[in-house]
Amino acid sequence: MSLDAKIPKGPLAEKWSKHKFDLKLVNPANKRKYDIIVVGTGLAGGAAAASLAELGYNVKAFCFQDSPRRAHSIAAQGGINAAKNYQNDGDSVYRLFYDTIKGGDYRAREGNVYRLAEVSVNIIDQCVAQGVPFAREYGGLLDNRSFGGSQVSRTFYARGQTGQQLLLGAYSALNRQIHLGKVKMYTRTEMLDVVTIDGHAKGIVTRNLINGEIETHGGHAVLLATGGYGNVFYLSTNAMGSNVTAAWRAHKRGAFFANPCFTQIHPTCIPVTGDHQSKLTLMSESLRNDGRVWAPKTVEIAEKMRKGQLKAADIKEDDRDYFLERKYPSFGNLVPRDVASRNAKEMVDDNRGVGASGIAVFLDFADAIHRLGKDAVAAKYGNLFDMYYQITNEDPYTQPMRIYPAVHYTMGGLWVDYNLSTNIPGLYALGECNFSDHGANRLGASALMQGLADGYFVIPYTLGDYLATIGPKPVDINHPAFEKTKQEATALINKLLSLKGTRTVDDYHRSLGHIMWEYCGMARTEEGLTKAKGLISELRADFWKNVIVVGENDEVNPALEKAGRVADFLELGELMVDDALMRRESCGGHFRLESQTPEGEALRDDDNFAFVAAWEYKADNQPEVLHKEVLDFEFVHLTQRSYK
Repeated sequence: MSLDAKIPKGPLAEKWSKHKFDLKLVNPANKRKYDIIVVGTGLAGGAAAASLAELGYNVKAFCFQDSPRRAHSIAAQGGINAAKNYQNDGDSVYRLFYDTIKGGDYRAREGNVYRLAEVSVNIIDQCVAQGVPFAREYGGLLDNRSFGGSQVSRTFYARGQTGQQLLLGAYSALNRQIHLGKVKMYTRTEMLDVVTIDGHAKGIVTRNLINGEIETHGGHAVLLATGGYGNVFYLSTNAMGSNVTAAWRAHKRGAFFANPCFTQIHPTCIPVTGDHQSKLTLMSESLRNDGRVWAPKTVEIAEKMRKGQLKAADIKEDDRDYFLERKYPSFGNLVPRDVASRNAKEMVDDNRGVGASGIAVFLDFADAIHRLGKDAVAAKYGNLFDMYYQITNEDPYTQPMRIYPAVHYTMGGLWVDYNLSTNIPGLYALGECNFSDHGANRLGASALMQGLADGYFVIPYTLGDYLATIGPKPVDINHPAFEKTKQEATALINKLLSLKGTRTVDDYHRSLGHIMWEYCGMARTEEGLTKAKGLISELRADFWKNVIVVGENDEVNPALEKAGRVADFLELGELMVDDALMRRESCGGHFRLESQTPEGEALRDDDNFAFVAAWEYKADNQPEVLHKEVLDFEFVHLTQRSYK
C-alpha cells in the first residue's frame, strides 16, 4: 500500500497557508449537523474539543480520569517552545524547524515540522489570552529559558508547572463549551474499540469504569488524543493510568502504527530505588539550564562515595568529570535528551555512578547558587527542588541531585498524514498518540507545543475537509457494525474475567518492563532484541493461561482495567522489538550498538532507513506487514548530527 502523506507542494514557508486555502470548508449552519468524538482530554484532546465546539460542531469528549484536568499533560514541567525571538538571540521559525529536524535525527517530515514551528508563535498568544500565567521578566514581558538541543532561549514556562497551567487554560475553554451544551463530557469512561463502516470510522465502544456498562457512540469522525505508550516499560515518568489501549485497538482495526521503537529516555529523572516502585519521577529538563551534570573522574572515588566514605562536597573540582561540558563544548549540559541519557549510562557502565546503587550521576546547582543566589534559584525551580526533597529527603540547595535516565515520551504512534488523518478515513490522531513531528528524538518543551498545535491550530482546519466530503447525513447507530463491535469488546472483557490463574496483572507488567528496558531500552543489539522477542512471546502466552483477574465487570474494577491494558502492552512490546530489529541503524532514541561512530554517537544509515516504518496489523499471532513512507529532505541537508 502506498502511503500518501499529503504534504503540499511549494516553498516550505507557504505550504500550510496554501493548504489551508485548498481545504474544503463546512459552512457555519452545517457545522451543527456534525457529531465529533474526541477521546482523551489532555492538551491535544482538550484543545481540539473546545476549538471544534467553538466552531459549532457537536462534540462528545471521553476520558478515563474523573476530570479532564487530571490528564497526564498536567505533569509536564519545564516549558513550551515557540519561535517568538523575544530574547533577540537569533531565533526564528526556520531555526526552530531546523533544531527540531536535527534533534529528531532526520527522521521526521519537513512539512509537518515546519508547520509546527510556524504555528508555535500563535500558541503563546492563545494561552496568554486564556490567562496562562507564564513567567515574566521584571518589566512584565514574557520570560524565556533554554532547553536541550538549542542554542537560543525559546521556552516559555510557568515555573515548573507549565503543563498544569496550559491544561487549565484548555480545560477552561472546554468547560465553557460544556456549559453551552456543545460538548458532552464523559468522564471515567474508557474506549475499548473503534467502529468502522465501509472502511470509515463512525464511532467507538466504551466501558463505564463505575458500573461496567458497555456503550456505543456514533460520530462523523473520531479523534484520538490519548497520549503515549511509555508504560510498556512499566517504570516510566508517565502516570500509572497512561496506556496504549485506544491507539492499539484502532491499530487492530486497520490503522497503521508508525516507528514504535522510537522511545525517548529522559536524562533527568530521580533514580530507581527498588522493585517496590510503580513509577518514576521526572526532574524538569529546565534544571539543566543552571545545573551541571558530573560524575567522579575515577572508579576509586566513585566506590568511596557509594560506600558513604565521601560526600559530593568532599570531591575537589579536579576530581569531577563534567562529562557533557567536556564532550560537547558548544551545547554543554543542554545537549538533546538522547545524547545526555547515553552519556549518563556510559558513566554508570564505567563504574563511576553515584548513590548507594551506583546507578546515578549528579546534577549540581552549587555554581548557580553562588552566582545567582539561593533566592533567585528558588524562584526558578523552587517547586522542583521541593518535590525532589520530598521524595529523596535530600536538600538540592546544599547537595547535588542524583539523576538517571528513565522512559519518558514515545515518538512513535499511529501513522497520520499532513491532515492528522490515519489511513482509516474519519479516524484522526493528535498529540503524542501520533508519530508525526519528532522523528527519532523529541526536543524538550516540544510535547506541549505539538499537543496544542494539533488541537488549536491544525485539526480545526483539516477535519472540515473530510466532513465536507462525506456530508452531514446522520450516523446510523443502529448499523450492525456497532452491535458487532460491542459484542467483540464484551467478549474480550469476559475472557479476561474468566482468567483465574496465580500471577497478578502487575507481575506480568513488571516482567514485560524488565524485558523492554534490558533489551529495547537505551542500547539495543540484534542478539538482545532477538532474545526479547522470544521472551515477550512466552510471557504473552503465559499471561493468557496464568494471570488472575479478580472482580466482576459491573463494578469499579481496576484489575480488569489493568488486564486489558497490559494485554495490549504485551502485543505492542513485540511490535516495538520487531521495529527495532528491522531498523539496523542508530538514530536519536533508537541506539543500536552495532551502528555507532568512533566517538560513540548514533550512526544513521540514510541510504537504507530514511523512511517512516508504518506497520499493518493482520491477525493475532501473525507477523505485521511493514509499509515504508520515504522521507524526502528537500530543504535540510542530511548530515551527521553533532553537538560538539
